[in-house]
Amino acid sequence: MRSDSIIFLGSGGARIVVARQVRASGGIWLCLGGTELLIDPGPGALVRATASRHRLDPTRLAGIFLSHRHLDHAGDVNNMIEAMTMGGTERRGLLFAPADALEGDDPVVLRYLRPFLEGVVTLREGGTFRAGAVEFSCPVRHRHRGEVYGARFSHPAGSGHAGTLVSYVADTRYFPELAELYRADVVIFNVVRYEQSNLDHLHVPEVEELVKTMRPRLSILSHFGMTILRARPWVVAREMSERTGCRVVAATDGMRVEMEGQAKSEVRCQKCGWRKADGGGRGADEGRSRIADGGSQADGR
Repeated sequence: MRSDSIIFLGSGGARIVVARQVRASGGIWLCLGGTELLIDPGPGALVRATASRHRLDPTRLAGIFLSHRHLDHAGDVNNMIEAMTMGGTERRGLLFAPADALEGDDPVVLRYLRPFLEGVVTLREGGTFRAGAVEFSCPVRHRHRGEVYGARFSHPAGSGHAGTLVSYVADTRYFPELAELYRADVVIFNVVRYEQSNLDHLHVPEVEELVKTMRPRLSILSHFGMTILRARPWVVAREMSERTGCRVVAATDGMRVEMEGQAKSEVRCQKCGWRKADGGGRGADEGRSRIADGGSQADGR
């Protein structure tokens, strides 16, 4: 059984980064309690998964979580449904998606694929959902174009594991309630912009404010646009760690984060080679980082 972990099939976001594949855009592979879920399979998800050194097998997925219908999050959802179900020959898995990704004049999930799945579940604000040994909630509808939800992932009540383990703060404009709604041991922030803009995306100062308030054991920055890449994400993360006293790292393509211990009070980031117990601390030496999938230097340097 795969250990509790988070694997980044990609760390890029926004149109230019995805169109040019400056960073990969394959989404996030989450494993908790032996249940494997794929979050936001953007363009290249299937190729990234099957080529991964982490030996990821789409047929082991219990489900796919789609935060919203934009192509940088959903571009490979149909390919992943095909792969998860062996082309529809083995009915398997659940798809969790907002209503506007499934219905209307322009759904992003092809209708002929849906019977391949064990079920299609429509996300809603305040809803609680389950796939295998993972329970998750969508605490609030995000402030972004279209219908968008993040999620708090945990082991089900009574499983012997306490608390929300991982939160995913999907694309959104900042609002202060995010801090309380997404408290967790590990928080993944989609941070597209380095500085404030008129786009409905978080930028670095806003994420820093959330980190100060939430104080997770680990904060992971991902889904980078060009302004973040120009600012060097590993430097942004290191400086944020120093200012907040919290552990912050920048995702890289292929990075694996392992969570250990019954209450997940210990988190290990394979990319950086550090182990974090309770409390704060300074950022890892990002200059030593390497992409776990190998072959490229970390953070596009």
